[in-house]
Amino acid sequence: MEIDAIKIKQEDNVATALRALNKQDTAKYRDGEGFSETLILEDIPYGHKFATRDIASGEDIVKYGEVIGRATRDIKTGSHTHVQNLESLRARGDLGKARD
Repeated sequence: MEIDAIKIKQEDNVATALRALNKQDTAKYRDGEGFSETLILEDIPYGHKFATRDIASGEDIVKYGEVIGRATRDIKTGSHTHVQNLESLRARGDLGKARD
């Protein structure tokens, strides 16, 4: 089966597009125990992320098994997950050691 995105770890809540995905496409990707599909709700540029499940505002964004940021608003399954709804936790001096 040809895949459209990469989701490395079972705990990931986003996948990375291996090609530009259009609104209403069904993205296919490996998901730990087999293959999963997600209906894409908006255009996703190549290399960008989309949510593989609903993500609540304030919830960690997990990619490749690592926390890469936090949702700044609710993100629906299939939505583009990028700077408009994701806050990076990298180099945030105001967070101190609380996240370690």
